[in-house]
Amino acid sequence: MNITKKEIDSLNAVLTVEIKKEDYQDKVASVLNNYRKNANIPGFRKGHVPLGMVKKQYGKAVLVEEVNKLLQDNLHKFLTEEKLDVLGNPLPKNDTDINWDADDFSFEFDLGLSPQFDVDVKKKAVTHYKIVADDKMLDNQVKTIRKQYGKLIAKKQVEKGDEITGTFTSEEKDIDKSTTITTEDIKGKKQLSALMGAKVGDVISLKTKGLFNDDHDNQKFLGVEHDDAHGLDIEVSFKIEEINTREMAELNQELFDKLFGEGVVTSEKELKEKIKEDAEKQFEQQSDQKLLNDVVESLIENTKFELPKEFLERWIAVSGEKELTEAEAKAEYERSEKGLRYQLIEGKLRSENNLQVSFDELKAYSKEMIKGQMAQFGQTNPSEEELDTIAARILSNQEEVKRINEQLLTNKMLQFFKENAKLKTKEVTYDKFIKEAYE
Repeated sequence: MNITKKEIDSLNAVLTVEIKKEDYQDKVASVLNNYRKNANIPGFRKGHVPLGMVKKQYGKAVLVEEVNKLLQDNLHKFLTEEKLDVLGNPLPKNDTDINWDADDFSFEFDLGLSPQFDVDVKKKAVTHYKIVADDKMLDNQVKTIRKQYGKLIAKKQVEKGDEITGTFTSEEKDIDKSTTITTEDIKGKKQLSALMGAKVGDVISLKTKGLFNDDHDNQKFLGVEHDDAHGLDIEVSFKIEEINTREMAELNQELFDKLFGEGVVTSEKELKEKIKEDAEKQFEQQSDQKLLNDVVESLIENTKFELPKEFLERWIAVSGEKELTEAEAKAEYERSEKGLRYQLIEGKLRSENNLQVSFDELKAYSKEMIKGQMAQFGQTNPSEEELDTIAARILSNQEEVKRINEQLLTNKMLQFFKENAKLKTKEVTYDKFIKEAYE
């Protein structure tokens, strides 16, 4: 057997695999002899069927199967030994022209080669948001806590700041939703005016256009689907079943202990510091995700290289469960091109900077994850033996291993970007972050 590679250009090559009769004849003969021993053909005892008859009936199929096995095994071996960095899989070039009645065969395969390129993570600065909890947010959080732990007092009619429990109905949109709203949820002045002074048992007609502070509240309070929630403009009936106001809880030691445990927080100042600390930890996760997304987009945009587009479109057309038309394959390539580019960029960064995950790291991460889950159920001090046993069970599940591995790889890439990319830190409030980052 002989395999040769001919480069068409820097991104495309053709492999030619020459298979001679001596490469496959012993294996084909062995398989046919086994067929002969086990064949059940009327008129012949088992194991005494003439070899010529077996060859006539099964010879071509066995030949094709064994040559293809030989072909695939040696293709894989060649690509590995030659360290060829290919995209997709080799595509047969002349499979319809093979004469299976011949003794020797020549197969050709198109290869798509991975491009050569450099990655510069410092080429363009990316904003790294530091989200802070401002005084307004802290005051609102304290107010929310005081309301949440406050005393509920029943009322006879609606006033500003009250909670109203009732049922929204509409035949037009098949709405029948029991819910609790506050007057602060209402945006529309006319709708708010209609509710003011209303009593238990009253049925109020309300226009949904501009009713709530956000159209997504139509899902929450009216129970409509997401697509209906945006721009909903109908009339609904709201039957008032209960009116309450909340007497806000006092900021005292009893409340602080209820929130954080005995003696952890002892004053309003410490309460706000604790809220600020917890909030900014959560904000960091959002900031990190935004940073990761932005660095990825920047690398895709600023790392220039060509791809074997025609080869990849052909490969996409035949690699799925269902073969795609040329137009479908082109469309799928357009959708997946950015993802493929980043796979190549990420692969290069991982290889050059040793950003891989070891089994010990997988195990350690699993144990920390287990400890966190056990702590939620009051088991704060599990033994190493317990952790090892549960971790072993988790790591025997390939899907779990894949999920944890991907999470650790993402964490490593994020840390690498934080330490090596060109970043400009910008301190913002949460509201400003949402506005700048997503609007």
